[in-house]
Amino acid sequence: MEIPPRKVNLRTPDVMQAVQAQVVAHYRSQLVEQIRSNGGVLSAEGLTIKLAKEFGFCYGVERAIDLAYAARRFFPDPTRIFLLGEIIHNPEVNDQIRNLGIVSVSPKPQDSEIVALNLGPQDVVIIPAFGTEVATRQKLQDRGCQLVDTTCGDVMSVWKRVRQYSKEHVTSIIHGKARHEETKATTSQATAYGTGHYLVVFDLSETDYVCDYIVNGGRREVFLDRFKGAHSPGFDPDEHLLAIGVANQTTMLRGETEEVQRRFRAAMERRFGAPAIAEHFRYFDTICGATQERQDALEKLLREPMDLLLVVGGYNSSNTSHLAEMGEKLLPTYFIKNAAKMQSGTIIQHWNQHTAKEEETVDWLPMNRQVTVGITAGASCPNNLIEDTIRRLFSLRGLSVENLPRN
Repeated sequence: MEIPPRKVNLRTPDVMQAVQAQVVAHYRSQLVEQIRSNGGVLSAEGLTIKLAKEFGFCYGVERAIDLAYAARRFFPDPTRIFLLGEIIHNPEVNDQIRNLGIVSVSPKPQDSEIVALNLGPQDVVIIPAFGTEVATRQKLQDRGCQLVDTTCGDVMSVWKRVRQYSKEHVTSIIHGKARHEETKATTSQATAYGTGHYLVVFDLSETDYVCDYIVNGGRREVFLDRFKGAHSPGFDPDEHLLAIGVANQTTMLRGETEEVQRRFRAAMERRFGAPAIAEHFRYFDTICGATQERQDALEKLLREPMDLLLVVGGYNSSNTSHLAEMGEKLLPTYFIKNAAKMQSGTIIQHWNQHTAKEEETVDWLPMNRQVTVGITAGASCPNNLIEDTIRRLFSLRGLSVENLPRN
């Protein structure tokens, strides 16, 4: 018999007052707010910093962090509190969560792990901002665990869409990263009713491959091998690509997602004819608003003269990685997880997402001339890390932020 999850209001005034004080102390930055109020620019003695208009924590991330802190306040020791994986994709934030005494477990705990932990009604389990798979949630509910669900509302909007596709016997084509926690949670929603199917495409190359198969057919075994791990059990491209609906991981590049849906629509029109398109194709824009705001803000910043761009955030953050992609097309771009990666004015360590490795670049910061550095950050990066980055840049030029003139 299914045990309904217990509902507890963590957002009581006394709890949230204490939570906000902790969050401000851990993540906020007065310096960043001052620079923002000054048009996003700080300049002194040959170094100019330009901040994107929108960067850093979004509402969904702030809500997830608030709920995690509130859980620790509401359920005092010795209550055990577990977190499925990471609350968000930022190592510093996840370290702070662990410092609260919240224990990270697998994002998809197996039965053996659940039994070994002896999870039960006495325990609290936090679902991260990306959500979790349907089967995982059900296992935890069956054990009677108290769930604190921090799933982002934009992610749940995608779930609603793919569930609708499933009910209509339409295959969900999800533009995203098949191994990302959010995409895994979304694909589990697509199959929740037992009749749905899904296929995950990562980029335009994979999109074109699927479109060609829709129009011209191909070898089923080759198709399934190419998309191994990125399709639903029992997926048959000859059967399940006859009616498709496009959705996406919320943190992808909007322009690419729009191109993905355009190419799929064109392929279905070629296959079935424009008059029949409504029977074979669905599309719904599920890009997160905060993701789009940060991409739009960076696009505007990139029109201004700059020597280089710093993108700050967790290396496994999808929305942050796309900001780095945008920058590297136009100017030297360094994706760093914190200010310590700027070892000196000569050496910087940064993430290369194409090789999935951290690499070192020398002579990255011009030292003997005027230099303008753009800075942005993904939706999971707190402002205190931006402040650290700004302070480090000026210190590399022998300057202290405290001594700089500010309006």
